[in-house]
Amino acid sequence: MRRLERLRRLAWVATQSEGSAVTLSDDGGPSDTPPVLTHDDGVIAIDTLTAGMTDVTAGYLIDAPRPALIECGPALTIGSVLQGLAALGLGPSDLAYLVLTHIHLDHAGGAGDVAAAFPNATVVVSEHGARHLAEPDRLNASSARVYGPLFDTVYGACTPVPAERLRSIADRDELDLGAGRVLELLHTPGHAKHHLGVVDPDIGAVFSGDSVGVQLPGMTELRPATPPPEFHLEAALRSLDRYRERSPGRIYLAHYGPVDPADAVLDQAEEQLRRWVEVAELARDEAHTLGLSGTHELDHVAETLQQRFHVRRQPSAEADDVAEDDARLRMLNDTRANAAGLLRYLHRRDTGELTELG
Repeated sequence: MRRLERLRRLAWVATQSEGSAVTLSDDGGPSDTPPVLTHDDGVIAIDTLTAGMTDVTAGYLIDAPRPALIECGPALTIGSVLQGLAALGLGPSDLAYLVLTHIHLDHAGGAGDVAAAFPNATVVVSEHGARHLAEPDRLNASSARVYGPLFDTVYGACTPVPAERLRSIADRDELDLGAGRVLELLHTPGHAKHHLGVVDPDIGAVFSGDSVGVQLPGMTELRPATPPPEFHLEAALRSLDRYRERSPGRIYLAHYGPVDPADAVLDQAEEQLRRWVEVAELARDEAHTLGLSGTHELDHVAETLQQRFHVRRQPSAEADDVAEDDARLRMLNDTRANAAGLLRYLHRRDTGELTELG
C-alpha cells in the first residue's frame, strides 16, 4: 500500500509539471535521489546517473502487481537506481523482475547488486547472455578491453547473479506481471546477439535497449549503435520489422527516454542504419584505394562518418548544454566505436563469416 500510494503521488506531481523530473522524500518533499519521472502511460523512468551525468541511461519501472524494472545501468552508479526505487517505496520484497535488454555494462552492470538488494527478484535476460551474468569474468575482461579507462571510472565490473536467480529467455517468451498484464520478449539481434526487445501491449510501447538507436535529449534524430564485435545490419533490420509487426505507439530508448510516433521512429532507425553502412563501405573502399589499412583505415572511416553525420540539435540548445551532450555522446555512441563495428561487419559479410545472429 505504501509503495502504490507513493507511485500515485509521484504520477500526480509529474502531471503538474510535464517533462520535469520529480523525486520525493519520506514526507513527500524533495530528496537527493536521482531524477524520477512518470510518463503519461504510467512508465516510471529512473535516471541511472551514469558517469555522474543525467540523461545518459534510463531504467524503466513498470508498476504492476509484480513490478518489473527494465535496465539497471552500470555497477558504479547502481546505488542511484536503488535510491530511486526506495524513494518510490519499493522494499526488498517488492521487485519481481529485473529485465535486461542485453548484457553490455551500461545496461546490465549493476544486475548482481539489484539481485542482492531485492532477494525475490528474478533477473530476466536472453538465453544467449545468461551465462555471462552468472559467471561474468569473460564479460568483465572483454568490457575492460573495449572501454579502456572508462571501465574503472564509469562502468565498473559486473557482479555475479546467482544462477538460480536467472531466467533465460527464448524468443517470444512472456513475463506475467499480474492482473492480466504480460510483457512479450523478442529476440532482437543486430546490436548484439543477446539483445531482447520488450513489448508492453497494454500501453503500446516497446522498450528497445540499443536496437533502435540513441537519441539523447536535445537531439533531433536517431544515431545507430553499431559497436563491435556483433553488429549485423540484416539482423538489425529484421528486429525493426518485428517491432513494426506489434504496431507500437511509442518507443522507450535506454539512451534516452520515450520517442514517438513509433512508426516514424522505426523508419528513421532503418534509414540511419542503411546510410551509416553505405557511407562506411564507401569510406572503406576509398581507404583501400589510398593504401590505408589497420588503424589508418579505421581513422579514415571514422572521420568520414563524423563529417557526414553531424549531430542535429534543437535550435534552442545553448553552448554549455551542447558541450555536456557531446560528452554524453562520446561515451555512449562514439563515432570511432561505431566505425569499428561497421568495418568488422563489412569484413565478415564480404568473407562469408556472418551468422544469422551476428
